[in-house]
Amino acid sequence: MSERIGWIGLGELGFPMASNLLDNGYQLTVYNRTRSKAEPLVERGAQLATQPSELAAKGGLVVSVLWDSDATESFVTPEFLSRMEGGVHIGMCTGSPEAAQRLAKLHAEHGSTYVEAPVFGRPEAARARQLAIPYAGPQEAKNRVKPLLTALGGHALFDMGEQPGVPTVIKQLGNFLIISMGRSLAEGLAIAEGAGVNPTAAVNMLAESLFPVPIFRNYGKALAEKKNLLTTSKIPAKDLSLFHRLAEDHARSNPITQTLLQLTLAVDK
Repeated sequence: MSERIGWIGLGELGFPMASNLLDNGYQLTVYNRTRSKAEPLVERGAQLATQPSELAAKGGLVVSVLWDSDATESFVTPEFLSRMEGGVHIGMCTGSPEAAQRLAKLHAEHGSTYVEAPVFGRPEAARARQLAIPYAGPQEAKNRVKPLLTALGGHALFDMGEQPGVPTVIKQLGNFLIISMGRSLAEGLAIAEGAGVNPTAAVNMLAESLFPVPIFRNYGKALAEKKNLLTTSKIPAKDLSLFHRLAEDHARSNPITQTLLQLTLAVDK
């Protein structure tokens, strides 16, 4: 691949995705606040940027995989936008639909394009190139970035149209359902085990019959091995807070979300 990609964000998900691009022959210029996280990619040929604006180039591509909308919006400065003219920024954070709309508008006003593409999948799914990605933006830009989304680990890509904010709402909904099922599975397995049932046997049976889905296979296996992925991460509280805010913004009842959020915050304390 002759085109160089700008990449910001090398956390647990961003790093394997960027690594996949190198594996697929893409050239990368990377930036991360903690420089040491970028060094393994630099050793493989990636260039290191000293500030986010260096990732942008006229007509180029930039991918951001950051914690939330605030982190994404913070680096989209006037300098970044001026250097990005004619280019495409692919934003892959789990944030708010309002921020996605602001970013799309801001890029358009400066002659570039924002493609919103949040990611479903844990780090191991990224390494296995089994990510699910809903994405939205102008059609020409989506056509351009689709091969890149596949190369970075997207196994299932879902074109959600051109309206900014839609993929983010779907991401929030998906995360709400994952957390809901994960919590229910943890509680149910604990009760079953207390009644003398082998949790691994229960998970295997359920995952191969009634619930043949990744949440039961992956989270169920972890829970049976006494690894609760949902209570050892800050992500559930963040995601439930976003979904609760979305419900409040649109005057929708959300008692399950509120209960899950209270449980999650209680564990975090």
